[in-house]
Amino acid sequence: MKIYKFLSLSFIAFTFFTFISCRSNDEDDSSAEAKGNLQLKFENGFTNLGDIVLNQTTQTSSQGQKHQFSNIKYVISNISLIDENGNEFKYHENNPDKGAFIIDQADAIAGIVYVNLNEIPKNNYKKIKLGLGISQNAYLLGQDGQAEFWNKAKQKGMSWSWAAGYVFVKLEGKYGINSPDTEFMNHTGNMGNVTANGTPDLYREITLNLPTTARVTNQITPSIHILADFNQYLSGETPLFLNSTNDMMMGSSQHLVNVTDNLTKMFKVDHVHND
Repeated sequence: MKIYKFLSLSFIAFTFFTFISCRSNDEDDSSAEAKGNLQLKFENGFTNLGDIVLNQTTQTSSQGQKHQFSNIKYVISNISLIDENGNEFKYHENNPDKGAFIIDQADAIAGIVYVNLNEIPKNNYKKIKLGLGISQNAYLLGQDGQAEFWNKAKQKGMSWSWAAGYVFVKLEGKYGINSPDTEFMNHTGNMGNVTANGTPDLYREITLNLPTTARVTNQITPSIHILADFNQYLSGETPLFLNSTNDMMMGSSQHLVNVTDNLTKMFKVDHVHND
């Protein structure tokens, strides 16, 4: 009888310690999987021609102008991920030092510019939101949270040399009717406090649906492939015609407001890899 009692107590003790061990492991696994990484892949192109090769790829606009780019740069910031329940994770909101990136076509590898995000909460994400440019809320914070990015912007030529503020989109190249032989330069962006200055705010936010759920875990780093169709520049919602009145413009004139609004329609998520 004592033997059976001893075996029974031993079994209870073994079950208890097994339960505690499993519970501890579950908690460790949960903690380990609480955060993961995510990659964004930006591919700049013309939908009918494929990837843009600087100084080579020539497109004809809806207005009949041939044009090619020698320079394509734009700022992406305030990235948000929206999960299956509509909850939004904001990636370093209004903190350019950690959450703003310059997409430079000259940096493209096989047509792709990569942006790597870390410390993303484990979740299933259905949408992504992007800021094109730098928000006034971030800019007006001053040096805190953007000194590092400001230096990067200066190095990349994405800050005004003669005014306070960032260049949001920098497009340069040549255009013409028969051939692209006339230079153009359209630089969009805010200068200082737009409310105080009475100028348009060119910062825009774009929300994109993901065709496949991005499943972030500590073992899965999803890759979201974003296409940017630069047909939208001159052949977008507002068809634009370059000439001597607007081919060399910087800031936030009406032409550059139209450029900005056209470009907000250029982004599309092509596919998502979960591996």
